[in-house]
Amino acid sequence: MTPDERRDQVEPAVGHGEHGHGQHGNGQHGGGQHGVDGRHGGPVDALHEDEGAVKKDSISLAVATGVYGISFGALAIAAGLNTWQAMALSLLLFSGGSQFAVVGVLGAGGTGASAVATSTLLGVRNSIYGLQLNAILRPRGLKRVVAAQLTIDESAAMAVGRPTAKLSGIGFWWTGFGVYLLWNFMTFVGTIAGNAMGDPRKYGLDAAAVGAFLALLWPRLGTLQGKLTAGLAAVIALGLSPVTRAGLPVLATVVAAIAVGLWWSTRTDEVPTLPSDDATEEGAGA
Repeated sequence: MTPDERRDQVEPAVGHGEHGHGQHGNGQHGGGQHGVDGRHGGPVDALHEDEGAVKKDSISLAVATGVYGISFGALAIAAGLNTWQAMALSLLLFSGGSQFAVVGVLGAGGTGASAVATSTLLGVRNSIYGLQLNAILRPRGLKRVVAAQLTIDESAAMAVGRPTAKLSGIGFWWTGFGVYLLWNFMTFVGTIAGNAMGDPRKYGLDAAAVGAFLALLWPRLGTLQGKLTAGLAAVIALGLSPVTRAGLPVLATVVAAIAVGLWWSTRTDEVPTLPSDDATEEGAGA
């Protein structure tokens, strides 16, 4: 066999090796996709970054919300509660709006029954949150009980709308536990500060709880429906206050919300037109 014939037989084998060993050896199929360029590692790293961002946001929100607990502790003392009663509200009720409602009604001279009824009405929204969060988190056993206790505005907001159930869980649990711990600690600090100030009437703090409760209601007066509800409630409360016991006018104002809600639902001419409807009409006119 001549040298040229031997060269012709060897070169195809070498050429085959360039495609076989070359593609797998230089990492285009092995090291490239799995090791060098990180195409399979990239999404995992992005997921970790998302988890870190959710945790960071949850902690920030927990701190901002929890610190506000000091005002509740001080207002609870101003409304006539003692430290243990204020702490019981934060530990067991754990719903900022409902807690301020309790001390607001009691500070205004209302009965315990009216305070509980008012706070319960404000707490109905948490039940609505719970229905949605249960479908997302699907807690079981004792975890379900804990989740119910931690279901508040902030934890629900951090859980809903996440791209994955895992991120929703991180947002919910980190925010819920963070707010719960800080809120209760700052409530205790607020009660100590309130007791140190002595008689709250010296500083006008006996009306502060009522003012805080009204501040919670103020944002809801931006709509016509809210203004009508507030106006009717004020008429009912002012009419009943001289002739009934303290607290009963507050319960009676629930009639205002029901009446306005039923009447408003029949006003079909007040229903706003959706953008999609406008677009459809424009398209039809064209």
